[in-house]
Amino acid sequence: MTHSDWGDWLVRDVENADPDGVAIWYLGCNGFVLKANDGTTLFIDPYLGTGDPPRTVRMIPIPFDPGTVEEATALLATHEHTDHVHGPSQAPILENTGATMYAPEDSLAVAREEEAWEESWDVTDDQFVDVHVGDAHEIGPFTVHVEPANDPDATQPVSYVIEHEAGTFFHGGDARPGEFESIGEEYDIDLGVLAFGTVGMVPDSETGEPERTRWYNDENAIVEAANDLRLDRLLPSHWDMWRGLTADPTVLHHHAASFEHPRELEIVEIGDRVEL
Repeated sequence: MTHSDWGDWLVRDVENADPDGVAIWYLGCNGFVLKANDGTTLFIDPYLGTGDPPRTVRMIPIPFDPGTVEEATALLATHEHTDHVHGPSQAPILENTGATMYAPEDSLAVAREEEAWEESWDVTDDQFVDVHVGDAHEIGPFTVHVEPANDPDATQPVSYVIEHEAGTFFHGGDARPGEFESIGEEYDIDLGVLAFGTVGMVPDSETGEPERTRWYNDENAIVEAANDLRLDRLLPSHWDMWRGLTADPTVLHHHAASFEHPRELEIVEIGDRVEL
């Protein structure tokens, strides 16, 4: 079960919005909601759990209860980690709305087998779609392209390029440089999300002893990735989430200053809305 610190105001804000093109809300961690001008609504990696204390400790509010979501067209997952595929956060959204979940095979295995969503929530097998690099899925006015991702901590990561007449949005999951140059050459990306964090001491999952941990891009890697992607606007994510791995995204202004891309930094906090 999840319990929202904020009530349902953010969910209602999304549902009541009438964007001219595409509105985007940051859910904290690496979660986002995209809503198009026809009402099509995409959730990407929404995570509403508290982590696994003391190893992973959530540092930000839980912005909504997934059981309050009444409008969703699709849910996209970038990889199989628990803060990207999580039954208590995501299955109620599928149950309430009939939305379809798009994810790689290993991510769907978490939902179908490890967590057995169909046994605990009213979801059906036809709500799960296995994605592969090179796929393109039409979801309302969005075209969702499945692209590669270099995430050494995941077994089957992907990134998403989401095209709409208002512009092109990129979500890299937790990926680091290594697969982005070809994506930057193929697409004209207006706004791109990349995971940003520091290196910190996090308890080991088996021994419980503090261990030097790097899960996301540091300052130099995120700018390298943004430059490879040729981003017009870079939106850093994930920097707010875990105790010991938080970071200050405003420092990226200095790191990005001498590079052609990103042209702008879009610094947001949990609950903020931006336009594509």
